[in-house]
Parts: sequence; C-alpha cells; structure tokens
Amino acid sequence: QVQLVESGGGLVQAGGSLRLSCAASGLTFSISSMGWYRQAPGKEREFVASISWLGGSTYYADSVKGRFTISRVNAGNTVYLQMNSLKPEDTAIYYCKGRSRNDNDYWGQGTQVTVSS
Repeated sequence: QVQLVESGGGLVQAGGSLRLSCAASGLTFSISSMGWYRQAPGKEREFVASISWLGGSTYYADSVKGRFTISRVNAGNTVYLQMNSLKPEDTAIYYCKGRSRNDNDYWGQGTQVTVSS
C-alpha cells in the first residue's frame, strides 16, 4: 500500500502562484509514476501532470503547459506541482495519484485550489 497526503492548496488571485505537495509513504519502492489530477464542480476528474519515478519524464495537459511544473527533488518521496499564472478555470480540487509497477492506483484526499478573478 502507498499513502499519499497533499498540501498547499488555498485561495489566490488570478495571475498568482501556488505550490502543491504530495508526500508518499508506505511501499514507495513500488511506485512507477506519480501525477496530479483535478476535479472542478460538475465536471469529471481530469489529468493535469505526471512524472515517472525512475527517469523523471514529465507530462502535462495542454491546458497547463507552460504554467505548471511537476517535480521531485533528490529522488525523495514528495512530488510538487508549481502552479503559476493561475486562472479562474484552474479552480478545482487537486488530487495526487500514485501508480505502482503492477498498475495499482493510489489517491490522496485532495486539496482545494480556488482562483479568484
């Protein structure tokens, strides 16, 4: 089992920045990738960004490319999502997801991000 705990959400004005953190614990050696998803009210959960655990390859949704950066520092068990130039449409609950090498998915509890216009 892998446990994930997100932090760093909050309220910010349009154009501002936030950094989300996702701390993994438990069987972290089994992780193959970690990512961020978000769900706005009345909408389905959507992919935001992901990072591979070994090679560090990153992937982004088109809607956040150039504004958001996913990272993992010094091969630690925490993944960050730096969000710049935030827009009201970025308002959502942001969830961290970890995927194991045998394709089990683990989710955090989510953190609210609200961007005011």
